[in-house]
Amino acid sequence: MLDYLLSLLILTGATFTFIGSLGLVRLKDFYTRLHGPTKATTLGVGSLLIASALYFSLYTDKISMHEILVALLLFITAPVSAHMLAKAALHLGLHSLAKKPEKSDQGSPPKTQIPPSDKSDSIG
Repeated sequence: MLDYLLSLLILTGATFTFIGSLGLVRLKDFYTRLHGPTKATTLGVGSLLIASALYFSLYTDKISMHEILVALLLFITAPVSAHMLAKAALHLGLHSLAKKPEKSDQGSPPKTQIPPSDKSDSIG
């Protein structure tokens, strides 16, 4: 039963890692390319590390802490590095190839007017 769980984790990790790598190659925009390595590849490598930690913890006499530490650092550093890359791209003025959504007033609630007598002048 444990072998099936480990096989499932390894196949899931390999699939997520492949999809993340494929997204990095196939996507055309810098901002969309950030999703490949930070989302799918992080889940894939995390799944592989969990499978490795389970295998070495159960088939040896020690608890495997190396994989747990690597997974912890991966889950902390991947989103932070993606955020820093996106902020740097925004700071440099790198434009996205995606079209901006058009503004429509259909989804927003109607604006109400406040009568002049009800306005408070407490702000100064």
